[in-house]
Amino acid sequence: MSTENTQSTHNRNFEGTVVSAAMNKTVVVRVDAMAMHAKYNKSYKVSNKYHVHDEKSEAKVGDKVKFVECRPLSKTKKWRLVEVLGVKSKKAKA
Repeated sequence: MSTENTQSTHNRNFEGTVVSAAMNKTVVVRVDAMAMHAKYNKSYKVSNKYHVHDEKSEAKVGDKVKFVECRPLSKTKKWRLVEVLGVKSKKAKA
């Protein structure tokens, strides 16, 4: 048997922005989406927050990350970090 880590590929995956990295090996990620009102047909912004397991603690506040669904790791953590897509750039102060 191979020693590769075999993961199922049918899991849900999302991309979002890290809003908190204060916990150990956990980041809170906000995923923004647009929804359409059923009666008035107006689009509006909807956001959800997910607790994501970050084993190496590599994500920082403001980073764009990609994460997938996994087995429950705790009461609120059911997501695992896949990769950090973009690092927050530091703005130059004038």
